[in-house]
Amino acid sequence: MNVKRETWLLAVGFGILVGVGLQGCSATSRGKMDKTANNDTTRSIAPYFTAATTARKTPDAEGFLQRWLLLEPINKPNRSNTVFTDSYLRTAFATEYFPNQFTVLPKDGEKVKVGEQELTWHALESRNFNVKLFRFAYGLHKETYGVLFWAVTVVDSPREMKNVRMAVGSNSASMWWLNGNEALLLSGDRRMVMDDGVSTRLTLNKGKNIIRGAVINGPGMSDFCVRFLDEKRAPIKDLTISYE
Repeated sequence: MNVKRETWLLAVGFGILVGVGLQGCSATSRGKMDKTANNDTTRSIAPYFTAATTARKTPDAEGFLQRWLLLEPINKPNRSNTVFTDSYLRTAFATEYFPNQFTVLPKDGEKVKVGEQELTWHALESRNFNVKLFRFAYGLHKETYGVLFWAVTVVDSPREMKNVRMAVGSNSASMWWLNGNEALLLSGDRRMVMDDGVSTRLTLNKGKNIIRGAVINGPGMSDFCVRFLDEKRAPIKDLTISYE
């Protein structure tokens, strides 16, 4: 009886340990990010961004765009990223959160009203190839989970460029537009990987071209990266990036 009892107790104990382990493994990345956030007591965007200037700015060595106008996060509560289907995203991104959101070129420091929120546009340059939206929100003491971000930038092309592709990575889902036309939709619960989604062939006009993006996330980190590729899939670097 004692042997059976000891065996039974060992089995129960093992089951509990496995259950705890599985629970830990299946926990969302939010828990990990909470720990990261709690360890960061400075709450500053300075390690990740600098203020954008009017100085000439070109893509980085790999063609990524680092100068952006970012809107402080819009509250869009989602407990999970699994809801980000194509149909959900098209509805979420088609919703008008602020006037002329698909046509206006915002100014640095400009404020918009979204429901009860008053949000500010920030002209920033990422210190990394990717734009760390979680750090942007956290550093400004804004909501970091269950949010929707808007990003806008302007690229000046020295000539008309046909058959280029917009290559994007985002965490989590996102949609991107070039000169008012939809270029790319990245749906589902995903991590940010460079060139995770690549558009069909597009044309960059000679002169100014406006890129808009919307990134939505429930729990976990938020970031994105964007660049243009030529017909040979090589990054396009002879562009000038501005926020005006």
